[in-house]
Amino acid sequence: MRTFNITAPDRAILSKISHHIDNLTKPKGSLGMLEDLALQISLVQQTLTPELRNPHNILFAADHGILDEGVSVSPREVTWQQLAHFSRGGAGINFLCEQNGFKLVLVDAGVDFDIPEGHGIIDRKIARGTANFLKGPAMTLDQWDECIERGAQTVDEVYRTGCNIVSFGEMGSGNTSPSSVWMHLLTGIPMENCIGAGAGLDNSGVRHKLDVLKRAVAAYSGGSSDRERLAWFGGFELAMAVGGMLRAAELGMLIIVDGFIMTNCILAASRFNPEILNYAIFGHQGDEAGHRYLLEHLGARPLLHLSMRLGEGSGAVCSYPIIQSAVNMIRNMDTFDDVDVTKYFD
Repeated sequence: MRTFNITAPDRAILSKISHHIDNLTKPKGSLGMLEDLALQISLVQQTLTPELRNPHNILFAADHGILDEGVSVSPREVTWQQLAHFSRGGAGINFLCEQNGFKLVLVDAGVDFDIPEGHGIIDRKIARGTANFLKGPAMTLDQWDECIERGAQTVDEVYRTGCNIVSFGEMGSGNTSPSSVWMHLLTGIPMENCIGAGAGLDNSGVRHKLDVLKRAVAAYSGGSSDRERLAWFGGFELAMAVGGMLRAAELGMLIIVDGFIMTNCILAASRFNPEILNYAIFGHQGDEAGHRYLLEHLGARPLLHLSMRLGEGSGAVCSYPIIQSAVNMIRNMDTFDDVDVTKYFD
């Protein structure tokens, strides 16, 4: 697997940023998380005047062999149908991207359908869906490595447009199952706390899903490395997101992390280079069971909690105006040195 050279931002500028934020015409700390965000973004960009340029939401889509075990109410064909819907406009992620000035990039990572050309969907297909990880590895290690490369390639393409902030979304019927297994394996959190209803399972469906995933983990016969475990239980769209996130951080881009599935992807990416978390802004806490535990494990504070569980990058894109506010605060607010206002605190 490719190695990504992600470095922690130089903290020599940290005290200068903090002093500037504290000297803005407001009570110290009164803008709360906006101040924290401004500090993080300024530190990443190494400037007191950060900027956000040409935001993109990259949506990877793929199918999953574990769907054969009845772990989702969403049928397999919904993946390609929704991907086609995204390409025409009118879906949830479409209006959110349009509203917030995001370019939507659609990538076929491994959909079980031959999508014709001319629909604005990038063909990075590895295969027509992963294998059933209850019966063996979802993908080979070569396929995992190729997903990492193709995810990184996609980020390179948006970076060349001048983009310096990117979010990632996904589409894939049943993909909360591999995400839940990743969470369990990488955090040690009991599987019961890692799974939820996904696209709408009832209580008996959730119990069945739990049984399937527990049996799959118990039957694992691969190696002990993160790469081997993630590939065995992964999805093509998830692996591409991991590669995309790693490359984005290597390029110094800001990464807005979406809900449960993408939080598992940033967790997975952090196992290959923990410095990636310096570049991550957690946009939204979803209602998928386990997401709160996952965020707590990462020590992450999401900007929003809107009871959403759509995926597609929707929570990340929704959070963008807050990120813009943090940047506008540090760029546009006066300091006490600029105006005739008494600074009444140290």
